[in-house]
Formats: sequence, C-alpha cells, structure tokens
Amino acid sequence: MICVDTSAILAILFDEPECAAFDEILYTAERAFMSSGSLVEVRMVFHRKAGGAVAEDIARLLDAYRVEIVPIDQAQADIAHQAFMQFGKGNGHPAQLNFGDLFSYALARSRDLPLLFKGEDFAATDIKSALPS
Repeated sequence: MICVDTSAILAILFDEPECAAFDEILYTAERAFMSSGSLVEVRMVFHRKAGGAVAEDIARLLDAYRVEIVPIDQAQADIAHQAFMQFGKGNGHPAQLNFGDLFSYALARSRDLPLLFKGEDFAATDIKSALPS
C-alpha cells in the first residue's frame, strides 16, 4: 500500500522521465491512496499547464490505477500543520514543503505508508519513499 503525491500523477500525465517507473509502481501497488487536497492540486496544475477536459482526464487515470481519494480529517489537518512548522516553505528547512505537499505528507504519515513522489522535497523529511531503493 502506498500514498501518492501530486508530483507523481503530474509526471505521468505529462509523460516525464519518471513516468514508466511511477506507472509500474501504481499498477502493482496493492492499494494506493491520494488526499482530496492533492486531487485539487493535480486538477489546478493540469488545468494551468494543459487546459481542456481536466477532471475527466485525471479521473480516468486515477481509476486506471485504482487510486482511492481520501478526505482530509482533523488528524490529517493537525499533521499537516505540524509538517508546515517543521518542513514548510519559509521555515528554513531544506524540504520547503508547499501547501499541496502538506496534504500528501499528512496522509502518508497518518497511515504510516510510503509516498510516491517526484523531486527532493519529501526526501528531506521523515516520510518513506515508495520508490525502490
């Protein structure tokens, strides 16, 4: 089981170099979860960069990978706030997590699951990566 960050889904949608690796991980995952906050972020970024039928394209992709969208609850909100205080942009930490990153962090932390992500931001936190070592 894994959690999925916005960056991984966008890498697939835009056929970035990590696309094949992320595709395999998502297809072979027993279960995959994404925060509803991350879903909003994916839609916003995809719309800004690609325009068009945003919601339908993203829904088809998430359905193909069987990604379950998880609502943000109070526990996740508290974890996200703590993550901002420790790892957030403007706090001097190398991770520099943005607002959207905090939702992925909170979901992964609340479920104690590895996170599928692109980039170095989460690597500078205490979150486990879903990428093979």
